[in-house]
Amino acid sequence: MRTTQFDVDNTEVQMIMVIKLQQLKRESLNSLTYQSLESYLSEDLFRKHPPRSLHEAAAEIISVNADDLVKFLARKALEDGKRQSLSDFSDLIGG
Repeated sequence: MRTTQFDVDNTEVQMIMVIKLQQLKRESLNSLTYQSLESYLSEDLFRKHPPRSLHEAAAEIISVNADDLVKFLARKALEDGKRQSLSDFSDLIGG
């Protein structure tokens, strides 16, 4: 018997993600992308507490707040930056 996984690849979960994305964009993070929300859920929130049902996944997504999301994205940017060389930033520093 195949069990349903309620992760970011689940269509119903994706629908809830779009609703939450629109709410966050309207209220505080107007430049937030779907990919950023998806990264936060899959790499942080769902990794710590994998939802076992659709209502658990929905509750987790609805409870996402802008502060936690921004902290995650800042930490991810720092980690990504550590893996790059200075030449990867040449377009930003004029070189």
